[in-house]
Amino acid sequence: MAATTAVPTTPAPGRRVGSANIPRRRGGLRRKVFDNLTGYLFMLGAVLCFAFFSWYPMVREFIMSFQRTRRGVTTWVGWDNYIRVWHDPAFVTAWKNTAYFSILALVFGYALPFFIAVLLNELRHAQGYLRALVYLPVMLPPASALFLFAYAYQPDNSGIFNFILHSLHLPTSQWVQSTAMTMPSLVIASTWMNMGGAILIYLAALQNIPGELYEASELDGARLLRRIWHVTIPQTRLILSLMFLLQVVATMQLFIEPLILAGGDGVEDHATSIVYLMYQHAFKEQDLNGAAALGVMLLIVLVGFSAVYTRLSPRED
Repeated sequence: MAATTAVPTTPAPGRRVGSANIPRRRGGLRRKVFDNLTGYLFMLGAVLCFAFFSWYPMVREFIMSFQRTRRGVTTWVGWDNYIRVWHDPAFVTAWKNTAYFSILALVFGYALPFFIAVLLNELRHAQGYLRALVYLPVMLPPASALFLFAYAYQPDNSGIFNFILHSLHLPTSQWVQSTAMTMPSLVIASTWMNMGGAILIYLAALQNIPGELYEASELDGARLLRRIWHVTIPQTRLILSLMFLLQVVATMQLFIEPLILAGGDGVEDHATSIVYLMYQHAFKEQDLNGAAALGVMLLIVLVGFSAVYTRLSPRED
């Protein structure tokens, strides 16, 4: 019987031996781990910033609102700080002024940037220069811009606004020195300072609207206002909803405008906001615990409003 010799089989061309893939898999695994680790390291800086400058102060504020500190001794007092600030004579006035400012700011500061963005989007020339022009107030330090408005709001004719009104033979105003014009004056200054960023956001949203929709509406004979109502607003509903929420949250934190323009309280407390009341408790009365209680109250109001608004807002498909 003849002996048979086993012939070693060689892998067909194009096929790889299984063991040869192990180093490649290991190399791909190392590369994947390295990429993920790099991404987490980049995120670490942002997480640390949020932890130390946002989350920790919020937790610390919540704890301080239930404490009382006297001569370096801290004791737990429960709801005493909340009850005490609740009975503050300026508490209700501060909330009313803050709500009034937010409503006025929504009437003027929410609609005006959108229509300016629509107008700039319709222009065919010098769009870049006009964008820089409308964004210029945002680049100014808020305190500097408000000091300019304080000069413009001078009650006599030395103020720019009264000088213009007097030149046009129109009645002048006392502006922040008047109880009726205090909040409108603050809204004008706040809108001028902050609307540049909103205009650029709206412009970015408007430029993503397909041009075919406008062409179809023009063929149907729709004029500019009908195109805005039936095309522009429905196509930007999501960004409009988001900007509405951000506007309310920002305006409820009114502080620097009354501090610089109206001296904080204003005439007969018509400029006192809830954040300025926190400032008074913390730095004028040395009552950090009462200021923390006011801050927690404001946080609860804003979180509640955001939750309800998000729940009631129509969802995009």
